[in-house]
Amino acid sequence: MMRSRKNRTLVLLLTCLGALAASVAFAGGPPSGTIYAHDVAYRTVATPTDLPNEGMFDTIYALGGDLASVSESAPGDPDYNGGRWEVRPVTFVNIAPTQFTNAEDLLAAAERGDIEIGEVVKRFVCPLIKQ
Repeated sequence: MMRSRKNRTLVLLLTCLGALAASVAFAGGPPSGTIYAHDVAYRTVATPTDLPNEGMFDTIYALGGDLASVSESAPGDPDYNGGRWEVRPVTFVNIAPTQFTNAEDLLAAAERGDIEIGEVVKRFVCPLIKQ
C-alpha cells in the first residue's frame, strides 16, 4: 500500500515537472527550480494550472537566464495566498543580470531604474517548499 502511494506520488511529480517544462518553453511559463523569498531558497512542485485573473495572487519576479526567480511572499507570511502566483518578467537595464534573493531589493532596483518589471505573463498554482 505504501509503495503504491509512493509510486503515484512520483508519477504525479514527474507529470507536474513535465507540464512545468512545457509551460516554461512557452513564453511566460511558471518558474522552476529554486525561488527565493525573504533571502531563503525554496524549491517548487509545479502543477499544470492556468488561472484566470480572479482572486488574490502573490508575485513571482522571473529574472531569466540561469537566475532563480524571486517571490514577494512565502509560506508563513500573513498575506501568503497559498501558492497562487502571477509571474512578472524582469529586464536588466542599467546593471548586469544579478541574483536577487528578496523582493525588497528587487523593487528598490526597479525604483532606481536598474531593472524594469513587466506585466503579468502567467498565473498558476505551485507550493513553495523550503530547501
